[in-house]
Amino acid sequence: MRRSWNSWLWAGFILVLAGLLSYVPFFALFPITRDFPWVNLLLLATGLLLLGVGLVRAFGKPQVYRGRIFGTAMAVLSTVGVALFCWGVLYKARQLPASAAAPQVGQKAPDFTLQDQDGKPVALADLLSSSTTGSTGATSARGDWALLIFYRGYW
Repeated sequence: MRRSWNSWLWAGFILVLAGLLSYVPFFALFPITRDFPWVNLLLLATGLLLLGVGLVRAFGKPQVYRGRIFGTAMAVLSTVGVALFCWGVLYKARQLPASAAAPQVGQKAPDFTLQDQDGKPVALADLLSSSTTGSTGATSARGDWALLIFYRGYW
């Protein structure tokens, strides 16, 4: 009986390689796949599934299909690659460094000047010392506090 190549093993290994190598140069460019790499995880899961099917075929019918040794090596390398990818992208990349100099909650903010939506400079001290006149003509103190909102991300 002639033995044939186990195409499931090769297809799975190629899908895992595609999932591992396509995130940084391609999928990280788009916000929908950069924030959560769902396309890469789908490629990796499909590749591991195909590798599993190929290993079952290789060990179930060794007289028909090749790949018991080489398939096992590809599956182990793929599993390690997927684990490192998940650790790096889903855990390590989301770890923020400690910032000892950052203001804490309730701490007085240092004075600063930024531009508003019209491009005019606005200082924190001006906001805290200003007062406004409402529609009823009554003057209300506006300078009791200031709410600072920080946005992180890509613009």
